[in-house]
Amino acid sequence: MNLVFVRHGQSIWNLENKFTGWVDVGLTEKGIEEAINAGKTLIENNFIPEICFTSYLSRSIETSNYLLQQYDNILSHEVSVFKRWQINERHYGALQSLNKVETAKKYGEEQVHDWRRGYKTKPPLVDNDSKFNPNKNEVYIDIDNDLPLGESLEDVVSRVETTLNEIIKLSENKSVLVVAHGNSIRAMLKIIENISDKSIVEVNIPTGIPLAFNINNDKITKIGYLGDKQVIEELEKEVKQQLKTEKDS
Repeated sequence: MNLVFVRHGQSIWNLENKFTGWVDVGLTEKGIEEAINAGKTLIENNFIPEICFTSYLSRSIETSNYLLQQYDNILSHEVSVFKRWQINERHYGALQSLNKVETAKKYGEEQVHDWRRGYKTKPPLVDNDSKFNPNKNEVYIDIDNDLPLGESLEDVVSRVETTLNEIIKLSENKSVLVVAHGNSIRAMLKIIENISDKSIVEVNIPTGIPLAFNINNDKITKIGYLGDKQVIEELEKEVKQQLKTEKDS
């Protein structure tokens, strides 16, 4: 295998069931443990990264740091780390920072479900003067793009494509690790596996579990999730549970 995706470890707002998007929140203790375990799993599977891609968000960067620290006594080379805003989480617009259950009570379960899982549906956008407008965030000051005020998953698929092409090209000759987010990884998987618009909304990415592929010339072969199957199943159920409102729970 020469290409591995890892969704960041559990974040504070994952735990609090809030819409996070581009808001920069850190990892929980469990999230740190997940990142460390991801590194150990990759070592057990003889994956030696040469290049690592992260997003601009701390939970992605922290996860990559904890993961790569597990290689401290193993690597004879320095891993090249590239930061790309294009693999940031989906921007959830004006929903960011809101509790998901409370939002469903206010706007109705059907509307919130459509905002969250509708492939083409954008959430309400943030205002230009909002603190959640990334165009006014110093972190992105050097980026020569109009950054989103809210996105559908379709928008995320569009923005990850160029970076994904870069990742795949590098994977032909190098071992590449991508530490990103639930929706940006879903978007990349949609392209790699040619998943339909309808089917991609049912794909759930567990936190901290490596997802491996092999790139050989133009052929991309999915190896699958690495690690303990029971742990993977439990985390997948946890992600699905986060999609439910209080009424469903």
